[in-house]
Amino acid sequence: MNLSTHAFSQIVKHYKVVFFDAYGVLKNSRGIISGVAETLLWLTRAGHDIYVVTNDASKSPDAMTQSYVHPEYGSLLSASRIISSGLLAKDFLRSKVRTGRVAYLGKPGSAFYIKSAGLEALPVGSVTPADGVSALVMLDDEGFDWFGDLNRALNLIRSTNIPVVVANTDISYPVSGNEIAVAVGGLASMMEMVLGRRFIRFGKPDTMMFSYAFACACANDPSVAKSDVLMVGDTLTTDIYGANAFGIDTALVLSGNTSASSAEVQISASGIVPTYVCESILT
Repeated sequence: MNLSTHAFSQIVKHYKVVFFDAYGVLKNSRGIISGVAETLLWLTRAGHDIYVVTNDASKSPDAMTQSYVHPEYGSLLSASRIISSGLLAKDFLRSKVRTGRVAYLGKPGSAFYIKSAGLEALPVGSVTPADGVSALVMLDDEGFDWFGDLNRALNLIRSTNIPVVVANTDISYPVSGNEIAVAVGGLASMMEMVLGRRFIRFGKPDTMMFSYAFACACANDPSVAKSDVLMVGDTLTTDIYGANAFGIDTALVLSGNTSASSAEVQISASGIVPTYVCESILT
């Protein structure tokens, strides 16, 4: 196949609603990518309905909005426009676990999704057998001791019959340049292999994420159809595959996990074909 790229500014004109992945598309480890703020302002002023559809469950949507505050332009996104996989995990905990204490791996801010489900959140490092936890939730790859707390979590799962919820299915995330870091979904996969069991996962590529975001868009504008929505992401196996399966158009950007040098090979090898390929959302 011959990979051709499109100008994002031209293709986005055909859509009312735009779903953006966060890392690798709008921001990286250093913050908002230069030029993204101006693009978001342009889209908003042009009447596009914008949402961030992210597997980031490290903090609440309200806290995530702080990443999208520009020193000159102010707030670029409200919390209602951030659809986190943590919200789906919260709904599961509220409907299936209901009461009790829940152990978690992640930063303290990620415990929002447990507490907002009406449950008591305990960092896995402080859990004792007497606590009688009802579930373990994997929320973030930071905020705990990898050696001590991962082994503590493994043995907690082995010794109890509690559900294990993974609120971020990402295996890795872009850091800078071509560098990546292990995400909590990668840690979960390792633990599943060690334990010989499968965990409950929420996040892209599961179509539930896109269904949730689409419902939010329809609540804002009941006339919205799937043909009006564009998903913009940097990862074929999560952003593009999941959105394709849900039935909405997709744009793969080459500013994050998928580089320009490897995009054609990855698309050909995986069979996951985006509707468009763009260098970034800045072009």
